[in-house]
Amino acid sequence: KFEFNPKLGIDNPALTLTEDTDGEGVGEPRFYLLTKESTETFGFCLHEELGCHGHVIRQIELGGVAQRRGLQDGDRLLQVNGHFVDHMDHLRVVQKIKASGNQVLLAVLDGDSYEAAKSLGRDLSQMLPGDIRPRLCHVTRDKSGFGFSVSCPEGTKGTFQLSVLQDGPADRAGVPAGCWLLELNGDSVKSYSHTQLTKKLKQSGNKVTLLVASSAVEEFYRLRGLRVTAALADTSRLPFKARELHLVKGPAGYGFLLKEDDCSSGGVGQFLWDVDVGLPAQQAGMKEGDRVLAVNGESIEGLDHEQTVHRIRAREDQVTLLVIDPAGDEFYHSVRL
Repeated sequence: KFEFNPKLGIDNPALTLTEDTDGEGVGEPRFYLLTKESTETFGFCLHEELGCHGHVIRQIELGGVAQRRGLQDGDRLLQVNGHFVDHMDHLRVVQKIKASGNQVLLAVLDGDSYEAAKSLGRDLSQMLPGDIRPRLCHVTRDKSGFGFSVSCPEGTKGTFQLSVLQDGPADRAGVPAGCWLLELNGDSVKSYSHTQLTKKLKQSGNKVTLLVASSAVEEFYRLRGLRVTAALADTSRLPFKARELHLVKGPAGYGFLLKEDDCSSGGVGQFLWDVDVGLPAQQAGMKEGDRVLAVNGESIEGLDHEQTVHRIRAREDQVTLLVIDPAGDEFYHSVRL
């Protein structure tokens, strides 16, 4: 049995379970957006159990976040942040939850319905909606502008729909036609008038970062009383990405120095310096100034220098680091991620 107690809180209600109408006794998946502070836990354990299919929700803390929002003992976890996980290795699912940080969107099915669906040979992935993630898109202006226009019902605030110019900057950045604008450069537009939004766009210079949702995605969250946030977004179209480096120690070691320093985003971080030419660190793609985000799949958020070094040395001859360069680090901070 593998137990995981994710240090994950909650501020939004979940969709109430509704039974199906085909007489087979299979209910519908339920969705929970769990949000926590760094010092809180999500208040449940994720088990893999002999003789029991799926990823099982267990040990729900009395009065904890999970219980307050309605997670039930024995629920099976089907989806993490829009990714179907029932078929995944248990440790990989655990890592997905941990990688979510302080917010995660879970889809679960009650245990009886899960077992009934399995016995009927149902494809559980077909019980879930398609892509339910909003998008983060980074748009760079060209001579024609940003390549989108904004419409807003007269006399309203915070309701902005985008018309996207085909093959323009917004289209190339992945902004879907007819989508709804939720955030601009990390700030919610919920209280903006059309005039205020136009002013903010002009103040953005040549680049803007948009959190957008298609009508289907917006409706999915709205009907379930869930708040769409950037933490849940598809970031695959952003120009800045974290990199995973796998290092195997050579006779002269890994060939880098870890230093603790101030972050541009505030606080302190662990940074990579003195990368030796020809040694494993450089061969793996390490660059001086990279910031370490995770060691062997575990976030180092909240760890000090000695604790991070201990994590790196935990495996004698190899280590996997998740890192980001200074430009990417600054970008994600600018959009509050």
